Amino acid sequence: MDLYPAIDLIGGRCVRLVEGDYATETVYDDDPVRVAAGFAALGARWIHVVDLDAARTGDPVNRRVVAEIASTVAPDGVSVQAGGGVRSVEDAAELLDSGVARVVVGTAAIEDPTLVRRIASRWPGRVAMGLDHRAGEVRLRGWTERSGRRLEDLVGPAIEGGAAALIVTDIARDGRMAGPDLVGLASVIQMTRAAGNQGACCVIASGGVGSIDDVAALVVLDGLGGIIAGKAIYEGRLDVGGALTLLSSKEAR
Repeated sequence: MDLYPAIDLIGGRCVRLVEGDYATETVYDDDPVRVAAGFAALGARWIHVVDLDAARTGDPVNRRVVAEIASTVAPDGVSVQAGGGVRSVEDAAELLDSGVARVVVGTAAIEDPTLVRRIASRWPGRVAMGLDHRAGEVRLRGWTERSGRRLEDLVGPAIEGGAAALIVTDIARDGRMAGPDLVGLASVIQMTRAAGNQGACCVIASGGVGSIDDVAALVVLDGLGGIIAGKAIYEGRLDVGGALTLLSSKEAR
C-alpha cells in the first residue's frame, strides 16, 4: 500500500479546498515543486497532483508545473499521478510525455466510456479512473455538476477498460479531516472483486484522512492499494514519514 501526498494546483500555487468548493481555497505554498521535492525527500514513492483549474474549465494552465514536479522528483525514483482536465487521449499523451507515470481521468471518462480503454490500450497500466462522489453519486467538472451515475455503474466498466487504479473520493469528507469512509471504500473494493478484478486495478482512498489513526484504520482495509492525504499534511496533523513507516511495516508483515 502506498501513501500519495497530494498537491492541488490553482494558478500555479499549492492549495486545498473543502468539499471541492473553490470558494474555500487555502493557499499553502507558492512553490509546489519545492513541496513535491520535500515529499520525495521524506521517502514518498508516489505524489498525487491535481490541476484544479483544468478540472473546472478544461484549460490546463498548470501543466508546465505538473511537468516540472515530475522531472524534479524522478531522479529520486518518485512517480507522479496527475489529473484534472484530462478530457482526451491527447491530454493524456501530453501528461505522460512530460514524465507523469499515471494519468487520472474523471469527467471525460464518465461522459465517454471508451476513453479509459483508448488510453489504456496505448499506455497499459498508466491510467486511473477518478470516482468523486457524494453519497454514491459521481460528480463532474471539479465536483461542480451531478452526473446521475452511481459508483456501482462505473466500477466494472473502468476495470474492463483497463484502469490501473480507481481513485475513490468521498467529497463530503474531502478537506474535513474527520476520517475516511471505511464502509464505502470496503463496498467499492467488493465491487472490484465482483467485476472479476484479479489485482490489476487497485483502489485508492481519498477524502477524510486527518491523522495517523485514520491511516492505521485504512491499512487494515483488505484490498486497499493506496491512500491520498493532503490537508492533514499541510496542517501538521499527519506526518508523512510516520505514515510511510506505518505502511512499510504492513508490507513487511
